Amino acid sequence: MASSSAKSSFFRHTPLELLFGILFTGGMVLLVVFSDVIFGNKADMMDLRARLLPPFVSLNHIFGTDPLGRDVLARIAAGGKISLIVGVLSVAGATAVGTIAGLIAGYFRGVADMILMRIADVQLAMPFMLMALTFIAIVGPGLPILISLMIIAQWVQYARLVRGLVLSLRDREFIQSARAIGVGRMRIILVHILPNIIGPIIVLMTLNVANNILLESSLTFVGLGVDASIPSWGGMLADGRTYVQSAWWVSVFPGFAIMFTVLGLNLLGDWLRDYLDPTREK
Repeated sequence: MASSSAKSSFFRHTPLELLFGILFTGGMVLLVVFSDVIFGNKADMMDLRARLLPPFVSLNHIFGTDPLGRDVLARIAAGGKISLIVGVLSVAGATAVGTIAGLIAGYFRGVADMILMRIADVQLAMPFMLMALTFIAIVGPGLPILISLMIIAQWVQYARLVRGLVLSLRDREFIQSARAIGVGRMRIILVHILPNIIGPIIVLMTLNVANNILLESSLTFVGLGVDASIPSWGGMLADGRTYVQSAWWVSVFPGFAIMFTVLGLNLLGDWLRDYLDPTREK
């Protein structure tokens, strides 16, 4: 009875956005992580005799097959690796670069602040697609290039956020007290300032992972993302666009994978924003 009561209390007091965020995002992450165990090399196995098999008519191909007879569900699981790798690594890189730049600009001010923020202003004035087309045309497509492009394009968001937060903290009493007793600048930044601004950074990271999954899918869809030979959600959408009327499942199911993953991450981001809000009622 106690266990049942605890479970009902958990679901009653847990926000819906957290529950659905964990359900959507966690389910997709588990599918991707264990894709090799579940599907093996099924994502690349072609069976022309079973090409464009409709969904839910065969236990071997629950979501049907694509024009080359490859299992759609297995390819969704394999393609999710690329999307999650791009989303997580690009956000991690942009966070690291932007946070360091924002800490320097906000705490030290002066010339460093002026130079970094003018660079940020110039970059914000550049349309992302124009920058992507130029960057990829010069360097060439590929997964490392795509991740680097997103880092270059998005570090500014973190730099401006962190700078604003640091400016609001650098003259607070506890920072002045630390300076008065001789605490070094680096220790003030890393021990006294950074832990107090980590909440908004985490929220922005969560939302940007979802945004970067969409960006990767969009760029791959138009041929500017990962190589066509590598399974990816954007590539599956591109492959299925000519079969929308005759074999809708080839593009619809990868689209659902993108939608539910991004929706789950956005719900988690909304919950984190509310949870980390210092003005919320406890």
